[in-house]
Amino acid sequence: LLVSKDLGKHLLEVEDLLQKHGLLEADISAQTERVQALNAAALKFSELEGYQPCDPQIICNRVNHVQTCLEELEELAAKRRKELEDSRQLWTFFQEMEEAEAWIREKEKILAAKSCGRDLSSVLTLTSKHKTMLGELGNRRALLHQTMKKGEKILAKKSFSSVGIQEKMREVCLRWKKLEEITGLHQQRLEDALNFFQFSAETDDLVAWLQDIYRIVSSDDFGHDDYSSQALLRKHRAVVDEVEKHRAAVLALRKQLALLAPDHRQGVDIQIRVVEVEQLYGEVAEVAVLRTQWLQDALAVYRMFSEVHACEVWVDEKEQWLEKMEVPEELDEVEVVQHRFESLDQEMNSVMGRILDVNQVVQQLVDGGHPSSDEVRSCQDHLNSRWNRVVELVENKKSQLSSVLKIQNFLLEC
Repeated sequence: LLVSKDLGKHLLEVEDLLQKHGLLEADISAQTERVQALNAAALKFSELEGYQPCDPQIICNRVNHVQTCLEELEELAAKRRKELEDSRQLWTFFQEMEEAEAWIREKEKILAAKSCGRDLSSVLTLTSKHKTMLGELGNRRALLHQTMKKGEKILAKKSFSSVGIQEKMREVCLRWKKLEEITGLHQQRLEDALNFFQFSAETDDLVAWLQDIYRIVSSDDFGHDDYSSQALLRKHRAVVDEVEKHRAAVLALRKQLALLAPDHRQGVDIQIRVVEVEQLYGEVAEVAVLRTQWLQDALAVYRMFSEVHACEVWVDEKEQWLEKMEVPEELDEVEVVQHRFESLDQEMNSVMGRILDVNQVVQQLVDGGHPSSDEVRSCQDHLNSRWNRVVELVENKKSQLSSVLKIQNFLLEC
């Protein structure tokens, strides 16, 4: 049993042989105690004085022979245990290498079947799974490194042929290198896909924002009075600032597109998408400028209407006063009225300046092709007509006062 050359053809068989060898060693150990007891008893016969049933030398020779056989048996047992343990190390090495190969094949199949996702969400999920796989790869790499060290130790012992061990180590190393290359390529594809879908998502967000802003800047609500138009203009200027801030993002699209992987950046759809964003931004910026002008024109119109209303209130008041006013005949009363007309002249000069400003604003609106040009012109004509009426009344009253004053002065001279 101890000189057997059967060291097992696989790990399970070696484990079985080691188990059997352990039983054999236990049996040898038990027999060792028995042999030592028998040898001790036998040697007592060689030490007897007087009658000796056997030649003491024969007894000693016999004891030495049995002891020598036992020691040889123990040496054989130790040698076989070492050979079996070496065999176990060898087959453990081969089994671990087989497990490593099986793991590599499994990951190769998984990587071969893996896609890079259809959208940002799926790419992020795949990227997370790939990170987990990279962790497994690191752990497996450490295990493989340990197994390789075991193989090198087996080779150093020179207990077995180095051909099979070296071939297996070389084969697994090549497969592992290939797996790492495939893993690296897949990671690069995932990164390329992630960059592409992030670019697409950011582009879609930009398009959605531009579409919302376009609806805002193309609104036909210009307010219904001075206050509402001012509020709309303030809001619109804030929108224009946001549009201007997004200009850099739109201009950077082509640079970002150039950084994508060739398969992604050369796609017709994505190139068309970038052009659409640029065109949409141009339209938004253009309409925003137009709306600024429209709101300013609307504000100018409402302010003009407000100014016209203020002037007409003044004109109404003075017109009613002039129409109801009777020219006095007494000199003292005439002088009082004259003082009032002097104050009125100052007021008229001020109002005249405001009316000239209104006429200037109206001319600018008409020249600019404002959609309310007819209404504005009509309002201007009405105000100018009312003003001319007041001026005419003032001139008439002044003429009457002048006549009365001449008569009074004449009478005083007389």
